[in-house]
Amino acid sequence: MLRRFASLSGLDGVVHAVSTRHGGVSRGPFESLNVGLHVGDEQAAVLENRRRLCEAAGIALDSLIAGAQVLGNAVAWVAEADRGRGALDAATALPDTDALITDSRGVSLIVFGADCPLVALVDPRRRAVGVVHASRRGTLGRVAERAVGAMQRLLGCEPSDMLAAIAPSIGPCCYEVGDEVLEQAREALPDAGRFFARRNGRLHLDLWSAIAEQLAAAGVRPDRIELSGTCTRCHADEFFSHRASGGRTGRFALVLGLTA
Repeated sequence: MLRRFASLSGLDGVVHAVSTRHGGVSRGPFESLNVGLHVGDEQAAVLENRRRLCEAAGIALDSLIAGAQVLGNAVAWVAEADRGRGALDAATALPDTDALITDSRGVSLIVFGADCPLVALVDPRRRAVGVVHASRRGTLGRVAERAVGAMQRLLGCEPSDMLAAIAPSIGPCCYEVGDEVLEQAREALPDAGRFFARRNGRLHLDLWSAIAEQLAAAGVRPDRIELSGTCTRCHADEFFSHRASGGRTGRFALVLGLTA
């Protein structure tokens, strides 16, 4: 049901987990541990799945805070008063938000994916955390770099103290894109071409490297960035994958919080 990052395991006062697609009650294309309320699954099933995820991760369901992800680069600073937003109803999630940061105890941040990279950020010295839904558009908008910057500016974090971890997501082996994406990337990022490669005549994008480079540019030490290296399209039997399913599928989650 859960995976954890080696670099984040055992940190004092920090709890985290990445869910898989197994161990839930959803059916059909959402089988079985779908935790996305916005994909057309039955709400009762999703809430039971979230309850199971939280129980296995050791966090309270009502401690969750979620953003309404829009493939963007907006970062929200949340606190205890935001507990429960988006936990039981998508309508209460923070609007137009793809990254969350906090230094409040008893708060758990959650982001959802089905190919898009999900990134965990932890400053163990400052005891602050952040989560990022780093879609292609968000990555072109430097969402991971913006989240690190927000933690530095708003929470007093030092990027060189931070740990980062990139969850299972679509890898460069499977992420085929059109030439127009390369042009968009070149407009948004300097030297973006190095994240693209042609294989068998098809253009592939390496989001993992792009995100890791942005984290390093923000000041996170490269040796403190953990990459899962698991491609969700290759491992669609373990994780939900938008590409592998043809578009109709569930969502797995990255949860990250600070214990009370």
